[in-house]
Amino acid sequence: MSNSDEITIPPKSKRLKHENEDKLSDLPDCVILHILSFLNAKEVVRTCILSPRLKNLWKSIPTLVLHSTNFSTFKSFTKFVSKILTLRDGSIALHALDFERIGSIEPHLLKRIVNYAFSHNVQRLGISVKGDICHILPCISSCRTLTSLKLSVSPKGRHNYGRTLFPKSLNLPALTTLHLGNFAFCASDKDKTEPFSAFNKLNSLVIDNCTVKDAQILCISSKTLVNLTMRNHSSDLYKIELSAPSLCTFAFTGTPYQKLCGNNLSSVKQVNIDAEMLSNYTEPPLVLLSWLLELANIKSLTVSASTLQVLSLIPDLLKDKLTSLCNLKSLKVQLKPLSYGLSMTLRTAKFQKEFKAGSEPSSPIPDGIVDFLIQNSPSAEVDIIDCSRFGGSFDNLPPFPMSSIFPQFLQPSSRELIAYPSLLWMTCVNGYNS
Repeated sequence: MSNSDEITIPPKSKRLKHENEDKLSDLPDCVILHILSFLNAKEVVRTCILSPRLKNLWKSIPTLVLHSTNFSTFKSFTKFVSKILTLRDGSIALHALDFERIGSIEPHLLKRIVNYAFSHNVQRLGISVKGDICHILPCISSCRTLTSLKLSVSPKGRHNYGRTLFPKSLNLPALTTLHLGNFAFCASDKDKTEPFSAFNKLNSLVIDNCTVKDAQILCISSKTLVNLTMRNHSSDLYKIELSAPSLCTFAFTGTPYQKLCGNNLSSVKQVNIDAEMLSNYTEPPLVLLSWLLELANIKSLTVSASTLQVLSLIPDLLKDKLTSLCNLKSLKVQLKPLSYGLSMTLRTAKFQKEFKAGSEPSSPIPDGIVDFLIQNSPSAEVDIIDCSRFGGSFDNLPPFPMSSIFPQFLQPSSRELIAYPSLLWMTCVNGYNS
């Protein structure tokens, strides 16, 4: 382990000036702990240089952010994790744990982390790892205090695209927020899988690169679900059946090859779609228009320019009469560079004559598409937003920003905070007071 990764107390000669220590000394412990919760665990330990009061106060931190990318080697990371679980005050409840390991992780270490979290009544848990997590799923299912859960599991091996089977018996009665990455949902009734029906308080759901196994229909059934986000970059052909009478926001990123249908979808008011195509797909996802027909009563629609390009691939689209979007109040189009796959598709489509060989379309928004979408709501406000300077990503679209599990991620950079203690103090105290 390198010196920068050790849990050590810096000598007095490296401590900050007296005036900064006084500022922190005037704050109650609960405020200081709130400030520390904005940092990852490695930086939390380092803050003991700010004031003598912080020498041992970090042991009472209610939030642990453990990311292997903050360490020079995996060995130093595992040693740090082991030490912090040992030295942390065991009488203090752990409100949130965010654990992330880019590479493989030893099963015993992951199980120790999860057992520690649940033995300390964790409420918000995020696990992002590579490999098998089946050995920790029974532990997760036994946690009655869990309100927010993120499980993102990357398969081992560079070319292994397998997915972890989602357990049928996962029972989390207090869960309100769920984010699943790289899971496969197994059939539970004939050709249908219904993995979320047991979550009676579920409010926000993210399904990221998941699929179904031995089933034709993915049923998302929940009386309490308000926000649904789906990210998918496969051409798996199955039907998404929505039964969510309280659903308000629907967001999708990826290749929309799955049919969407449901009952009581009139509650959906906001839809965000960033549709793409991969270079090896020859058939465009023609179901995209049917999505807009199913989500007929929305008031706000946000789409990427690539979504409009995908819509333009539907034969004779502009000749049809749109039978939905009669209540649309706002249409936002986010401009960003087209992906390689979509660009190749556009160049080989029957609209090829509109493009010059080897170049992008002359306009990022196909002619007539915007008018087509607002034909039943001519008074809708249309905003064209250039996102190319910011990467043009829909990753932070509502309804499920990471802040719903770990609010501190929306704050200034932890490196900035640790480098400028006054900024740390001012920013976090203001956040605490608000």
